[in-house]
Amino acid sequence: MIKVRTFTQNLEIMKTIGELNKLDDMVNNFLKTEKVKKVISVSDAVTTNNDGMTMGIIRVLTYES
Repeated sequence: MIKVRTFTQNLEIMKTIGELNKLDDMVNNFLKTEKVKKVISVSDAVTTNNDGMTMGIIRVLTYES
């Protein structure tokens, strides 16, 4: 069965690398704990504030269990 899971992370100026690593860790832990057999796709999209500045990221994982 194909499933989709969404992960989110707020981004702060000058802390982006650490926050992206944290997001990667969340996804990797999910893959391990849920014993995901096959990853079909991973995509990222950014969220912005009213001024157009990036303030967060959404990662969508499509997988087969």
